[in-house]
Amino acid sequence: MHISAVAVLALASVAWAQDDAVVAAKDVPPILKVGSQAPDFNLPGIDGQTHSLKDYASAKLLAIVFTCDHCPVAQMYEKRIKQLTADYRERGVTLVAINPNDPGAVHLSEMGHTDLGDTLPEMKLRAAYRNFNFPYLSDGATQAVALKYGPTATPHVFLFDEKRILRYQGRIDNNAREELVVKHEARDAIEALLAGKAVAVENTPAFGCSTKWAYKEAGAKAEIAQGEQETVRLDLTSADQLKALTKNGTGKLILVNFWATWCAPCVGEFGEIEKMVRMYRKRALDIVTVSINAPDEKPMVEKFLNEQHAINRNLLWSTNDSAEAVSAFGTDWSGGVPYIVLIGMDGEVLYRSQGQMNTLEVERAILKHLPDDRYIGQHAYWNSTF
Repeated sequence: MHISAVAVLALASVAWAQDDAVVAAKDVPPILKVGSQAPDFNLPGIDGQTHSLKDYASAKLLAIVFTCDHCPVAQMYEKRIKQLTADYRERGVTLVAINPNDPGAVHLSEMGHTDLGDTLPEMKLRAAYRNFNFPYLSDGATQAVALKYGPTATPHVFLFDEKRILRYQGRIDNNAREELVVKHEARDAIEALLAGKAVAVENTPAFGCSTKWAYKEAGAKAEIAQGEQETVRLDLTSADQLKALTKNGTGKLILVNFWATWCAPCVGEFGEIEKMVRMYRKRALDIVTVSINAPDEKPMVEKFLNEQHAINRNLLWSTNDSAEAVSAFGTDWSGGVPYIVLIGMDGEVLYRSQGQMNTLEVERAILKHLPDDRYIGQHAYWNSTF
């Protein structure tokens, strides 16, 4: 997702070449130079159509913005990208967004600020959630277009004139936090070109999450393999321990998942729970699973947890009467599984769901209630609508 949890100037050090060969740092695809002709593209969009450069031939200006789903910096620019689109559409400016990332190259540990990855189906979900008013295309299958343009980070803007000559490349403005913005280089470049003037500032550094070139897939797979070597534990739990979960007091959110090995929906969604464990493990969140299998079924519960590489805190109800667990935990749980509940830092119930989990709902509930524990702006993003 990003080199660190804060927004940084991100330059790729290695890239995937157009002949599909992994290349050395000296062969990194360069940023397209100002004065260059716009490279063509032929990419699938969230609308189910294939988009090419010629489709936008009537536009006075064409802005290509490389952005993505998973990057928190890119997320914080979504509203501004929509605003640019709306502000200049009637003045003959077309904005097209392209996701340059190989989805398999995004590490799970880089997804601590997102609900979605960078596949085309996930792009469609993000576009619907945020009501995108611009074409959103995927280059993840081959990255052939990104290799021609050379975006270093998301977002990265390339602005072309009527003859499709590049006149500006770089950032949208000077800060991901909109309240700190004092420079608007992309907007200034658009205004200059519409007025028939030269662009004053033609190049700026793009800052945000580094482009996820295909060679980074190896690191993503290695991270998963390393996680699978971590120890899996299962402990018996009592009524007092369940009550303690509801009171919290840990300084973190707690997501509790009640389940059983005999519950098909529980088993089916368990992998999504473990994905969340890996995505959000650096954030202020603890994920706890509680099995309501009988205590003498502990070996089969342990076997399943090991198959799932369940590296979070795992508990097994300690008596043969699961109704006692329901009474101890409360939170309006009726006893059916799966049951999932998000408990706030002061013990308040922030989200609950009985029955098969809606993963997106759960992840968005987590993100809406997590504090800005890495940098300022994400809490506001997940609690905004636009």
